[in-house]
Amino acid sequence: MRLVVAVASLAMLTAAVAGQSAGTAKSFVPGRLWDGKTPDFRGIWQVRDTAYVNIEGHAAERGIAASKSIVVDPPDGKIPYKPDAVLTRQEHYRARATADPSVKCYQAGVPRATYLATPLQILQSPGNFAIVYQENHAFRVFHADTRPHFDNTDWWMGDTRYRWEGDTLVADVVAQTDEAWLDQAGNFHSTEVHIVERYRMSGADTLEYEARIEDPVVYTRPWTLRTVLYRVKQPGARIIEDECLEDANGVRHHVAPTDVRNLLKSDYTRWKQRPTK
Repeated sequence: MRLVVAVASLAMLTAAVAGQSAGTAKSFVPGRLWDGKTPDFRGIWQVRDTAYVNIEGHAAERGIAASKSIVVDPPDGKIPYKPDAVLTRQEHYRARATADPSVKCYQAGVPRATYLATPLQILQSPGNFAIVYQENHAFRVFHADTRPHFDNTDWWMGDTRYRWEGDTLVADVVAQTDEAWLDQAGNFHSTEVHIVERYRMSGADTLEYEARIEDPVVYTRPWTLRTVLYRVKQPGARIIEDECLEDANGVRHHVAPTDVRNLLKSDYTRWKQRPTK
C-alpha cells in the first residue's frame, strides 16, 4: 500500500514539475527596450541543427549531423507539394551541387535565411526592427504593417510588414523571387508564396521561430515549419563578412573569411601605396 502511494505521489510530483516547466516556457517575459514596452530581441542568434540541408529531415552524411524534419504541419513532416511540383523538386535535388542559388552566392530568402548554419543579428529600437544575416550580406528591414506591401516585385529577401501580438513579433512576407530555395535539397516556392513568421522568446537565450507558408501554385495547402535559435554568447561574438569571388567562368562562389583572397579585399594599405616612378 505504501509503495502504491509513493509511486502515485512521485507521478503527481513529476507531472507538476513538467507542467510548471511548460508554463514557465510559455509565460516567459522578455526584457524591454528603453521605451519600457517593446520586447527586446536584440542579439546574435543561431540554430544548432542541420535542417538547412533538408527541412524535411535527413540522415547523417559527409560529417554533417542528421536532422529531424522541422515541418510541424502536416504532422508527417512532409511539404504538401502538388504532383508537378514534386517533379521540379526532384530535378532540383539531382542538380543541387551546382544549382542551389546559395552556392552561387545569391541571398537565401525567407524563411531559409533563419535556419542557415551561419548566425544572424537582430537590431532594434522602439518602432524599428531589422535582421542582418551573415551569409551574403543579406538584411531585412521590417516595416510596420500600416504600410501596404509593394506590388509586382520579386526580391530575394521579400517585402516584410510586422506587428506585435503581445510578446510575439508577427511578420507578413510576400514578393519573393521563385529562384530562391528553402534548403540545400531543392525544396522551393513560386512568386505567389505568402509567409507569416512568428518570433517569440521562450527563454532568456532561446528564440522560437515559426513560419506558415502558403503558395497555391506549388502546394496543396498551407504548411508550417518551426525551429529554435540560440543566443550566441561567446565573448566578442559578431557577424563577420561572408564574401564571394567570381571564377574563370563568371560564376560566384563563397570564400572563407580566412581565405587570403578574402583578406586582400580589406588590405587598405595597398590603397596607400604610391606607384613607383
